[in-house]
Amino acid sequence: MAETGQVLNPRQRRAQLLARTSPIVVPLGAALLALLIGAITLVALGVSPIEGYRAMLSGAFGSRDALARTALKAMPLLLVGSGICISFRASVINIGGEGQIVAGAILATILAQALPDLPSVLLITLVLVAGAVGGGIWGAIPGYLKAYARVNEILSTIMLNIVAVQIMNFLLKDVLIDPAEIERGTRIPQTERLSTNADLPQIPGLGRIHLGVLVAVGVAVLAWFLMWRTSFGFRLRAVGHNPDASRYAGMPVKRSTVYALTLSGAMAGVAGAVLVFGSESHRFVTDGSAAGFTGSAGFNGIVAALFGGLHPLWTIPSAFLFGGLLVGANAMQRAVQVPSALIIALNGLIVVFVVSSDRVRQLITRRAQLLAPVTSARDEIMFEPPEGGEDLEGSVAGG
Repeated sequence: MAETGQVLNPRQRRAQLLARTSPIVVPLGAALLALLIGAITLVALGVSPIEGYRAMLSGAFGSRDALARTALKAMPLLLVGSGICISFRASVINIGGEGQIVAGAILATILAQALPDLPSVLLITLVLVAGAVGGGIWGAIPGYLKAYARVNEILSTIMLNIVAVQIMNFLLKDVLIDPAEIERGTRIPQTERLSTNADLPQIPGLGRIHLGVLVAVGVAVLAWFLMWRTSFGFRLRAVGHNPDASRYAGMPVKRSTVYALTLSGAMAGVAGAVLVFGSESHRFVTDGSAAGFTGSAGFNGIVAALFGGLHPLWTIPSAFLFGGLLVGANAMQRAVQVPSALIIALNGLIVVFVVSSDRVRQLITRRAQLLAPVTSARDEIMFEPPEGGEDLEGSVAGG
């Protein structure tokens, strides 16, 4: 950032403009490069890439129903991604979104079964809060272990994903299982139809889109306000930027680590509640794996956040675009009859290119800073992406 009234030369202005737009321009370029490689693969399979990608765009954005499917697919990605923006900005790598989604869904489901007759407005509010509490607890555990026992948060969050899945399987096959499943002997791991008072209402005129989409956007805006408009968010970003300097300045570095993972987990937990009470069956059901319930939103949300430059507001269109990619890829598979493995590979290519683009964004930002030095530590924290790009890339690619 230049000093007030300082005149920037054209080179400095271009560098700053590129730095400000790089959080979205660079990931988009990476995605386009991945799609280009996908087009070459389609040609090798004897399929027209124009026809294939036309089917993808039509399946994701070609009609009101398609847009509704894309919005619903993007919703958990946005909730998880908003939390990822908080934790990664604090230099805490949260790979536990899957488990945090499950934990939020479990607590929200238990509350809805315990208080089914509450008025709709109150019950919906409580299940969303319960989801946030469940996910927050599941995020606070690795946060506390990292801050006070020096346990690597990448390992602890991944392992807690497994623990959450096993708890979910136990509850849905025993404690929370639909009694009708026991009577029939089918024992499908699902709850009974949950209280209609907890159903997330659909938004009039928007087809299948329900309140959960607005909740996701609201959470993203709240995350932005928290991180960029409050002293608490400034402390989190300061700790992520330089923990030693923050500690010297009297900031609670260890508590900030716990807070970052707790907030990140809470937002993922809201996604779990929304997935249950916004589903068409209005019950908690799984196939025995985390992905069977979450749709891998805990991992895809990381990519959405990176695609948005770890900024909650940019993550809104990023999640929508990536949700459209996931929906459209399935439409392309049906339209041109390509193997399902190609769709998985295409998604994987986009993940690799987008994650790798983080290094490019850092180089662009540093170049802009060299040309136009910042005037304060606060400006530097707002301008520069978080350190630890190497660890960030490796952890997400490994996840």
